[in-house]
Amino acid sequence: MKAQTSLMMEFSVDKENKKIFVKREFAAPLSRVWAAWTEKELLDQWWAPKPWKAETKSMDFREGGTWIYAMVGPEGEKHWSCAEFHSITPYISFSGKDAFCDEEGNIDHNMPESVWSNEFQETGDNTTVFIAITYEKDSDIEKILEMGFKEGLSAAMENLDELLV
Repeated sequence: MKAQTSLMMEFSVDKENKKIFVKREFAAPLSRVWAAWTEKELLDQWWAPKPWKAETKSMDFREGGTWIYAMVGPEGEKHWSCAEFHSITPYISFSGKDAFCDEEGNIDHNMPESVWSNEFQETGDNTTVFIAITYEKDSDIEKILEMGFKEGLSAAMENLDELLV
């Protein structure tokens, strides 16, 4: 079944404050959207833009825990990332640091690192996710956008629409 295409998505860049803001609506209840963002079995089904796939190596969704995963390309190439969870308020929000890394989770300090804050709000039959991503430098935002972050995230959100149908 084809996912709805009329769902709201806003993407804005605030270079002065080194932030990217995303607001995305999903046609599903809060419990299903929260699970899709916090359970590795579900994240692996939608996090990467097609034809790429997400593959979790390990995930410990708790404050101080980490998620180490790879974006796996069509030829089998792997690009590793990790997230360290800072705060979690179930069904309301979670935040953490996101970075590129190697397979063991060692951060690549030559690549942009960011702090993500994700908030979830249920309205009727829909759930809206509010994302604020903070970078250390303007150049980090420019680099991530040049790498196709906006397009990749938009495609991943469409994958999540399909998963939630």
